[in-house]
Amino acid sequence: MTREQVQAGTTSVWTDKAERLLIVERVFDAPRDLVWKAWTDPEQMEKWWGPRGWATMNKEMDVRPGGVWHYCMTGPEGVESWGKAIYREVVPPERLVYLDVFSDAEGRTNEARPTMVITMEFTDLGGKTKLTSTGELPTAEDLEAIVAMGVVPGLTETLDRLEEFLAAG
Repeated sequence: MTREQVQAGTTSVWTDKAERLLIVERVFDAPRDLVWKAWTDPEQMEKWWGPRGWATMNKEMDVRPGGVWHYCMTGPEGVESWGKAIYREVVPPERLVYLDVFSDAEGRTNEARPTMVITMEFTDLGGKTKLTSTGELPTAEDLEAIVAMGVVPGLTETLDRLEEFLAAG
């Protein structure tokens, strides 16, 4: 596996073109149960999910295998970006696996945009939590496209917002 580091700092990001992976790691100064709840509770997700300046509205959030999280992020200019997660595995408070897709307001997926299978691991570090997100894309070209779309800075800002949300208690 040949990883290329895309970003370091509070959020570390690597890509692996051969394996078609986008790997993101961050340590939060909060217990694992709190980080898990922030990631799986619809009311909490709406308070921090998305890049700075974007608001999130959950249309549906059912965190269970086969369940769906369907949401809309609205940007500062009023632009809407709909997304959908289809949960494959839910192991509280350790692991989430889901298919991440672009969608429309009705939940229809946009086949023209890249999809990812994302595995989220929540590792207990004795009062802190290491969050590792591994996104697997169908092709190396999809990986390059998702990076070119700005997923790295967008996800970094999203995780910054999560850290601020957790610190505010």
